[in-house]
Amino acid sequence: MSPAVLDTEIGFVREDIAPSINLHDEIDRLRREKNAVILAHYYQEPEIQDLADYVGDSLGLARRAVDTDAAIIVFAGVHFMAETAKIVNPEKRVLLPDLNAGCSLADTCPADEFAAFIADHPGHIVISYINCSAATKALTDVIVTSSNAKHIIDQIPRDQPIIFAPDRNLGRYLARETGRSDMVIWDGVCIVHETFSEKKLIGLKARYPDAPVLAHPECEEVILRHADYIGSTSNIRRHASDNSATRFIVATEEGILHQMRKDNPGKEFIAAPPESGCACNHCPHMRLNTVEKLYLCLEHEMPQIEMDESIRLRALRPIERMLEMSAAVQ
Repeated sequence: MSPAVLDTEIGFVREDIAPSINLHDEIDRLRREKNAVILAHYYQEPEIQDLADYVGDSLGLARRAVDTDAAIIVFAGVHFMAETAKIVNPEKRVLLPDLNAGCSLADTCPADEFAAFIADHPGHIVISYINCSAATKALTDVIVTSSNAKHIIDQIPRDQPIIFAPDRNLGRYLARETGRSDMVIWDGVCIVHETFSEKKLIGLKARYPDAPVLAHPECEEVILRHADYIGSTSNIRRHASDNSATRFIVATEEGILHQMRKDNPGKEFIAAPPESGCACNHCPHMRLNTVEKLYLCLEHEMPQIEMDESIRLRALRPIERMLEMSAAVQ
C-alpha cells in the first residue's frame, strides 16, 4: 500500500489503498481495536451510513456524542457536527474524515459579523441553529435543531425578543409556527435546500397525485407551501413509516432516502428536483467524506478536531441548555 498523504489543513489528499484490502472489514477491526464509534448523518453516502454505529439527524447525533463511552469519535458528517462532538467531549479524540467537509449555511454566519449583529439588537436572546461554527455557538444563548427548535422557542417568554440564526428559511418557518412575528432573523441559507424547483415540484405532484410531499423547513417558502408534511430529517423519516401512503416526494438532501427505503421496502421515494439539471440536492460538503477517507482517518487517528478551550467552554453552555430544554423531544 502506498503511503497516505495528509494535508493537515483538510485531511487525506491521496487515497492509494491496495485493492486487496477489504475496507469494511478493516474499518470494523479498527473501531474494535481502538474503541471507536462512527457517527453518521443522514446526508452521508449510503455506504458510510451502513458502516456507521449510529445514523441520525443533528439532535440525535448530539445526544449520541454526549452519551458515548468510546475513546474515539469518528464523525461522518461536516465540520460543525464534529466540532459539536468535541465541545461535549474535550477528553476524546474526534476525527473528521475530510476537514474540508464544511457547511454552506455555517459559512454564511461568521462569528465576528454575528457579534456585531447581536450588538445592534440589545436585549435579545440569541437562538442559533446547530448548523454554525463553534465560534458562533459561543455567542449564543441556546442552540436548536430542526427537531427541537419550535419546542424550545415555545419555552421562551412571549415578551422576550429573539434573534434567530443562521438559516433565514428555518427562521421564517419558526416565526410563523410560534407566532413570533417580531423575531430578528439572520440572512443565511443552505445551498441544498434553496435549490429545489417549485415548477418541477408542481409537475411531480401532477404526475403522482397520490404522493404526499415531505419537506425540510430549511426549504424556501415556495416549496413549503406545497408540502403535506414539514419536519426534520428524523421526523420526515418517521412520518414516511407511519403514513399509509406508498409513494412520497421528499424535499431535502437525497441521502435520507437510503434509510427511508430500508425502513419501507414496499414504498417509493422520489427526490424533489433542483432548479438545474445537476445533482444539487446532494450536499457537496457531506459527500467529501468517503469510505476510503473513513478508513484512513481511523488507521492514522487524524485529522482531529481541535479548538480553543475558551471557545469550547462558551459553546458548551448553549448546547447543554438545548439538551435540557429538549429532553422530551424524540
